[in-house]
Amino acid sequence: MNKNLQLVRDFHQQFGIAQPEYPDTAHLSDMDIVMRQALLFQCGQETFQAIAIGDTAKILAGFVDLAYNALAAIACRGDDVLSTAVSWRQDGSVLSVVKALSDKINRCSSGESVDYSALYRLCEQLASRFLNADFDGALAVVHHNLIANAVASTGNDYAQRFERETLPPAPDLSANLYE
Repeated sequence: MNKNLQLVRDFHQQFGIAQPEYPDTAHLSDMDIVMRQALLFQCGQETFQAIAIGDTAKILAGFVDLAYNALAAIACRGDDVLSTAVSWRQDGSVLSVVKALSDKINRCSSGESVDYSALYRLCEQLASRFLNADFDGALAVVHHNLIANAVASTGNDYAQRFERETLPPAPDLSANLYE
């Protein structure tokens, strides 16, 4: 199992977020897919704002938050991260990054692990190749921040689930940038 997915599964287990036991799989309901899309759009907006202002640490936080939410969807399906070929036009243009992210986020409306995996892999690739950052280290920092700030909740309506699964603002990830 992917090590970052295991972190997300551990978080879900600790805070009562339903997920099948690995490797049992389940399909996401239409409302679960809509909630996941809302979480991804929220993270996408924050990432694009960080790109617009050129804040590298916040861009990294955006990539990690998108990846974490993609992993959460995979965990809720009971799947593992799938091998997918991802690429973006490596021309140094931020517009190519925004287009690639937008495309991968939109494809996640399928609710399929292959699309969540592609978004995760793109974020991983962008963090290491576009930003020259330690993706795994940054994800671990975000995960530990989430564990430290999470509050257990027993409600299972979508408003409570959305609130429970919304990531808190990421801590400063500057230490995870190599340059």
